[in-house]
Parts: sequence; C-alpha cells; structure tokens
Amino acid sequence: MKFSISRDALLKPLNLVAGVVERRQTLPVLSNVMLVLEGSQLSLTGTDLEVELVGRVPVDEAGIDGEVTVPARKLVDICKSLPEGSDIAFSVEEGKATVRSGRSRFTLSTLPAREFPSVEEGIGTQQFSLKQGQLKRLIDRTSFAMAQQDVRYYLNGMLLEIRQEQLRVVATDGHRLAMCTFPEALSGQQDTQVILPRKGVLELARLLLAENEEIGITLGSNHLRATTGEFTFTSKLVDGKFPDYERVLPRSAEKVVVGARLDLRQAFTRTAILSNEKYRGVRLKLSEDSLDIVANNPEQETAEEQVPVEYRGDGLEIGFNVSYLLDVLGVLSGETVKLSLSDPNSSALLEEAEDGDSLYVVMPMRL
Repeated sequence: MKFSISRDALLKPLNLVAGVVERRQTLPVLSNVMLVLEGSQLSLTGTDLEVELVGRVPVDEAGIDGEVTVPARKLVDICKSLPEGSDIAFSVEEGKATVRSGRSRFTLSTLPAREFPSVEEGIGTQQFSLKQGQLKRLIDRTSFAMAQQDVRYYLNGMLLEIRQEQLRVVATDGHRLAMCTFPEALSGQQDTQVILPRKGVLELARLLLAENEEIGITLGSNHLRATTGEFTFTSKLVDGKFPDYERVLPRSAEKVVVGARLDLRQAFTRTAILSNEKYRGVRLKLSEDSLDIVANNPEQETAEEQVPVEYRGDGLEIGFNVSYLLDVLGVLSGETVKLSLSDPNSSALLEEAEDGDSLYVVMPMRL
C-alpha cells in the first residue's frame, strides 16, 4: 500500500475519525484507525464497537491499493506536528507503516485490516434527508438534557421520533426535559422511535460542519446511519423504551411570565454564585410585573435580583436548580422567553415567546 497526500487534507478526516477511538481499549485493534486505499480514494475508519465513523478523502498521488490499521492517536499527533502545507508519503512494507514528510520519517506498527471489526451492512428500513444545519440545531437544542451514566440506560441518549411525518428530538435526565421539532414534514415516513446513545449524539454533532449540505439518515432496527459526501457515521441504538414524554408536559400552567432572555440569564448567573454548590437551588418569587430571584448557601450568604417581567396574576414562590434554568436560557434564541407555571410543586414550561420549535420542562425543587 502506498500513496501521498497533503497534511491538511489528511488531518481533517483523521481528527474526526480518531475522535471516535477510545484511548483505553480491550482489543488492541480498536485503538487503531483503518486506512483503505482504492484508486485515488482513501477511506479512514475508527470504531469503539458502538459508534463507527468512516471518512473519505482523495489522495494527491495514488500508488498501490491496499488496507492496513495503524495507531490512531500516534498518527494524529504525527500529522499535527508536521508543518502546515507539507506533503505526506505513506507506505506499508513487511508489517510496518512508514510516514515520510520533508526530512522526517516515522515507522509505525500495524495490525492486519481483517481483524478490524465492521458494522453490519444493509441496516436500514427507513431513510430521509435534511440539511446538516437543521440536524445540528435539533441536537444542539436538546443534547444538554441527556442523562450521564444513569441506571435508566435509555435516558443516556436522545430520542428521535417520527410521528405523523414530523421529526422530533427529545432528551431528558428525569429532572428536566428538552424537545425540539423539525418544522418541515417528512413525507411518506412511517411512525418510529429510536434512541441514539449519548456518545453517538456527541460524535454526530461534531461532524455537522457544512450547514447547507444534505445529510442522509437511515434508521434500522438496531443501528442509525448518517451519510454525507465526506463521511459515513454509524451508531448502535439503545435497546429500551423511552418514557412517554407527552405526559410530562405541563397542561394547566395558567401563570404565564414573559421576560427578556438576556436579562433573566444574567440575573440567574449572578445569583448562582451564592447558591448551594451541591444543590444549586434558587427561589423565584413572582408578583405583578416583577420576578425576584433569591439564592442562599450554608454560609448564610445571600444574593437577590429583581427582574422586570410581564405578569398578571396571583403571587407565587417556587424553587429551581439554577443550572437547569441557565442551560435552557443558553440554547434559546430570540429576545424574550415565556415561562409557564401553575403551583410550587408542578414543573415549569419554558419556550420562546415568539413561535419557537422547542419546549423545555424543568422540575421544581423544595427549598
């Protein structure tokens, strides 16, 4: 196997593919990246048995076709350390891979490509496509609410649901829920629900760099595949039943508060400084056209903020984890935000005051 390619052309797909590869592996071949040369196209593959990523890049000078696996991190570090604009000549002889550039020469150990695990082919039952920017918005607006290492393993991921030709993405960790709906109809799609694992969500989000280019999504019974011209991403799905999120959405929230998003975000950021470091609780006191935010901690220190809001109705006092509120205010856009409440023991519903595509539910705290 032999080819040459510019450093910059190789580094972009190599970085993405190496991101999937875990540092500590049970199988030695899993810490390697597989290189396959066919004609003038080089494919790079990395996997951790849950997520697989294949990047494709044309080589400058095609030599001898072949396939081999080399240590992922070392190859990335070598490419990064070479000067910008340099060319790399890659060759494999007698089980060793040689990387040459200018006056530098590196010899890397290899493992045979036949030992490299691959995800099964023919996985898809449903296919649709959308713009990369649209998919990135769906992920960015909800992924912060995914659970981390929860025993309810189906919460350590994100629900992708197609219902009545509408694509919806939902994430929850039991304390808060985020939901974003794709505004355009996916015609001809049957109803389905799949749970993409946390690592799959985060890796997929890293790939969505070209906003206006299409990305094709294929859903199977236990895999999801995303394809563009430059890469193919495959992830196993979480085998489990996602909770019925519709039941969580507050239906009878009659106390509606409308406030400036940035003002609220800054007020919560300031009061958070003196909240309990472990529980992060803040108290919201609602009265006509005014919202008081109060935080205190075990050292008897207090922070108070008063934010003007639009509100008509009875007073209310309710506690929240301030981190959850800040997460939501961080992903919402638009000038104003709408907060719907009913009583101190019921969840709050947050959304953009103008028609938005996202809904957020945050559970209250007893303070």
